Formats: sequence, C-alpha cells, structure tokens
Amino acid sequence: MSKTRIPAEMSRRTLLHMLTGAALASSRAAAQARRPVLVGIDGEFGLENSTSAQAIEKGVRIAAAQINQAGGLLGGRPLEVAIKDHRSISARGIRNITEFAAMTDVVAVFGGRFSPVIIEQLPLLREVKLPFLAVWSSADAIVENGSTPNYVFRLSLRDSLAMPHMLRSAEQRGLKNVGLLLTNTSWGRSNLAAAQKYAALSPAPQLTDVAWYNWQEKTLVDRYRKLRAGGAEGIVLVANDDEAAVLVREVAVLPPAERVPIISHWGVTGGRLFQEAGPALRDVDFSVIQTFSFFNARKEPLARFLAAAKEFGINRIEDIESPVGVAHAYDMTHILARAITLAGSTERTAVRDAMEKVSVHDGLVKRYAPPFTPTRHEALGPEQLLMARYRADGVLVPATR
Repeated sequence: MSKTRIPAEMSRRTLLHMLTGAALASSRAAAQARRPVLVGIDGEFGLENSTSAQAIEKGVRIAAAQINQAGGLLGGRPLEVAIKDHRSISARGIRNITEFAAMTDVVAVFGGRFSPVIIEQLPLLREVKLPFLAVWSSADAIVENGSTPNYVFRLSLRDSLAMPHMLRSAEQRGLKNVGLLLTNTSWGRSNLAAAQKYAALSPAPQLTDVAWYNWQEKTLVDRYRKLRAGGAEGIVLVANDDEAAVLVREVAVLPPAERVPIISHWGVTGGRLFQEAGPALRDVDFSVIQTFSFFNARKEPLARFLAAAKEFGINRIEDIESPVGVAHAYDMTHILARAITLAGSTERTAVRDAMEKVSVHDGLVKRYAPPFTPTRHEALGPEQLLMARYRADGVLVPATR
C-alpha cells in the first residue's frame, strides 16, 4: 500500500501557518497579561476650592504604585486609574457611572465626597453590578441601600457614628444645650436622623433646635442667631468648606460673648476652609470630626506610605491635604487588590464576592481583620473617631479638647 506524499512546499506552508498561529496566540496572551486593570474615580474634581477628589486620587495612585512595583495583579497586569468629574452634580455622576460600566477593564469605582450624588447613583450601580468603593461620603443610606447583593463598600465615616461622637464631644466640653445647623440635603437629613436617635437614648446634651440652609448660601448668621436665641451653647454643623467659611467669617465679627463652639462634620476638610475662612478661624472655637490623623499613625504602615508618597510630592505629613481622603483611598485600593487576587479575575461579580472574603489587611488607618463581611460593608467603627483642629499654619491636627 503506497503512502500519500505531501509536497515539500505544502509542508512548509502548513508549518509556517502553524508557527504564525502559535506566535499570534502567544502575542495575544502576552497582550492580555499586560492589559491594565482599571479602577475608576468619580469625584468633584472641577468644583472650586475642592481638595477631596484630588486626595482620593492621590491615595489610589500611591497604593497602585506600590502594587505595580510588587509585580502588579493577576500575573503582571498593572493597576491604572481612570478619572471622571461630576462637579457635585448628580446628573453628571449618573452619566459617569454609565460610562465606567461600559469600560470592560474597569473593575470598581471609587466615589467622592458628596453623599447626595452617590445616593442618586445607587439604582444605576445596582443595575450595572459595578462595585462601588465609598471612601469619603457618610450618609448611612449609601451602604444601607436595600440591595442584595450589595455592590457598595465603605471605608469612611458614616453619619450614625459621626453625630453621636460630635454630640458626646459637646457634652464632654460641658455644653448642655446644642443646636443643629444642617444642609438641606439627604446628607443633612441623615445627620438629623442620627442626632434624634442619639437624643432619644441620651439625656445630654439637649437638642434645642434645628436650622436648615441651602448649598452656596451667602450668609448663615441669621440661622446661627436663631439657634443661639433658642438656648444653644454650641453648634453642631453639617457643612462643606464653602458654607462653613461663610459661617466662621460671620461669627468671628460678633462680640466674643456671642461666639459659641462650633463642632463640625468633616465635609469642611474636603476643601480649603483654612484659606477661605482666613484669619477669622483664629477667633472661632472650631473643631471637626475625623476618622484618622497621620500624626497618630502606627510607625511601620506610615513609613511604607511615606516612602511611596515621595514620588507624588508628599515628603512629610504636613504636605497632605484632605488627609482622610488620602488614607481611606490608599487602604481601600490595597483591599481591592487583595480581592482581585482572591477572585483570580477582574470579573466584577467575582470581585464583589471576594471583597467580602478578604481575611486581613494591615493598613494605614487600622488593621482590618476582616475589612468586610457578607453582613458588614462598613470597614470603620467608633474606635477610629477623633476630633481635630486647624493649627496656626492650616494643618489639621488631633484636638486636645
């Protein structure tokens, strides 16, 4: 029986096709291995005087640099950052989430300072199944959103912790009667609910009255006087930097006997309050809640952070604007990287599930053991809370009283 002979030219062509196919497959595999893993940041980058979104970006980029220096993710894929600006406008934020969801390499999105924007984004986040990492916003409804499974994870302050701590701070300072000055938004209403819940269980301090204001109002002194007339010996303020600066400047020109302590939520640290308020800040008793201070950080995690941060213009603690934004985003990026490694994939549902399974991360803010669980999507607790003040040079430092 004779064997069929394959012409030498055909053999060469077949071999060439096989080698070319193998080379192409190898090239595609190599390209896939090098393709970046993207994280999005949706923040208020274009808002005048805001520093919070920029702080979050810095924290993410510093952590990403460390992760990439250590070899990247999933066999060498670099972690990179994509930025979108919502300018504190909900419609822009919704559009940004739509665009991030369409970017197949985006594995999760970090959110910025403004709770009302994120609350409006929640239905879309639920629909597109995009993991959302809240590293500044504090309204309780952001995480307590009724979704199962829940795609939102928070490493940040929340109002149900913030308001009790601020009221206890007032009590510890001997302020028996306190008024609430609140922004007329979902964030302000979240804080009112937290204050009323606390007051129902605690006899002091007494809540005398509530005054509301709208964003970008040019004067707040009449609301302040209303609260003072109702007997308030101190004011708990829920505001961002611009309205807080208006209030501080107005209170500073009042007679000293009419100035009472202002205990502020932390939105004011997401912008340049020190510069906006000017010298008036020296004449007002003003303190602000925080979850973290670099001045209190543990030695080894802080050293690791500062070693990487030098490439981003941070040579000392005093160089860090909006410090909680930097610290929260830095820790959350490392936790996300652990989740991606655990998932073995950038598939969003797998990463969401893995976020609940990361067992431990020794971070800058704290040692997370674990960061999250299936029933707890809040990474921080009351033990992280402290009050801070602006130093004479504008640096935010832990308060001594």
